[in-house]
Amino acid sequence: MLLTKASEYALLSLIMIAQKETPQDVDTLSTQLDISKSFLAKILQSLAKEGIVKSFKGAHGGFMLARDPSELSLKQIIECAEKKPATVLECSQDSNCCPNHRADFCKIWPFLNKLQSKIDDFLDNMSLKDIMSN
Repeated sequence: MLLTKASEYALLSLIMIAQKETPQDVDTLSTQLDISKSFLAKILQSLAKEGIVKSFKGAHGGFMLARDPSELSLKQIIECAEKKPATVLECSQDSNCCPNHRADFCKIWPFLNKLQSKIDDFLDNMSLKDIMSN
């Protein structure tokens, strides 16, 4: 699984948002995190669309968490930021996705599938609150 900057920025911005009691605007977040404002805005819009954050318009607008950090799994956040499932390799969740169409002969797919299951469990059971506590 390759996590891109989108996942990293989503997690960093959500931690900052969770630590405040008022909406956090994109300008402030992008400056504090040293992240492109337009890229961060796209990420936050995706998070809002999925109900992870709420957006507020106006002079005192910005973003706030839509749910408690303990209710937001890392898997949900990462998949929203990446706009795809958090897979180890393309074929790891389903042998029918084999890019070479040779899943029946593949010796590593069973290993990758087990690895994917462990990663899914880990990301499902790790919340935003958990990483904020570390």
